[in-house]
Amino acid sequence: MIFSEMWSRGRSGCYLIVILFFGLPISAQVDTFEFDKAENQERFRNLSNELRCPMCQNTSLSGSSGGVAEDLRREIFFMIKDGQSDREIKDFMFERYGDFIFYKPRLTAGTIFLWTGPAFFLLIGGIVGLSIFRGAQSEALQNKTLTDSDQNKIESLLARERRNLKARDKAG
Repeated sequence: MIFSEMWSRGRSGCYLIVILFFGLPISAQVDTFEFDKAENQERFRNLSNELRCPMCQNTSLSGSSGGVAEDLRREIFFMIKDGQSDREIKDFMFERYGDFIFYKPRLTAGTIFLWTGPAFFLLIGGIVGLSIFRGAQSEALQNKTLTDSDQNKIESLLARERRNLKARDKAG
């Protein structure tokens, strides 16, 4: 009966029913984790933002809807409920997934260049730039003396300019 009324009003009503019918299964499932303390909720949110989904490209656990991310969020939830510290949770994730799980990798022998490399290259670039600047500056100081021909050119230009100024003064 409802369908026949929709059909008599026009096809737009039928399209609405079809969209609603087929659109319901598409809605996303949202994980809700209830904590007894706001502090634990904040810890969960921070850890979910700090840790990367191992299956997704450059997406945090909180931003991923993948199955692995859901499992890891659930694991973090239970670990916080069990009273484990953030360090223990991060160590657990590191043992399973390595440095990739962290957006900010730990400072180890393997990642030392990752942390110090940008500063090192900036320092080297500054040293090279300074040496180029000083080299150009010392070269300019070395060329401070004028040759006789340069001195004669300057004097002739100055004399010509003086004549032009005198001619302007007389005309004006």
